[in-house]
Amino acid sequence: MGDTLKDLKERRSTRKYKEDQISDSELNTILEAGTWAASGKGAQSGLIVVTQNANTIADLEKINAGIAGNKAAKTFYGAPTLVMVFADTDLPTWVDDGNMIIANLMIAAEAIGVASCYVYRARETFESAEGRALMKTWGIDEKYKAIGNVILGYSAENPAQRPPRKENYILKVN
Repeated sequence: MGDTLKDLKERRSTRKYKEDQISDSELNTILEAGTWAASGKGAQSGLIVVTQNANTIADLEKINAGIAGNKAAKTFYGAPTLVMVFADTDLPTWVDDGNMIIANLMIAAEAIGVASCYVYRARETFESAEGRALMKTWGIDEKYKAIGNVILGYSAENPAQRPPRKENYILKVN
């Protein structure tokens, strides 16, 4: 448990990346961890979509930035890998299932020395006309909705200082 707890404590959101692409081995390890996330009734409602294509990432970043209200913003912070997590909305636990995948992806990345950040607005991105067109191109059924984006790469910054945990975070009751 020592290494797992260390990874959980040390993981920070990275917002500045080196241009170097992560290795296939690193990517596959991270993606495999996502497939082992807990899901409601073990239904595995998630779908993990990954791209390392700079043009695709740039197109999705423009949509994401527009939704955020600043079309020029670099919401993917120069990360060379983008993982998008979707889930099957036919299952009642779809949002939670997707977020469990995202958590596994980020902790696995930390464990092998790859930086990550959870970037919101995936749902809105894939509800847009451009996003729906991409989903159709990729063969993703309309019953799937996007949960979130995880960007991956090698950090080009020192990790942010970890804030102390708040008091009364845990309440033990009888």
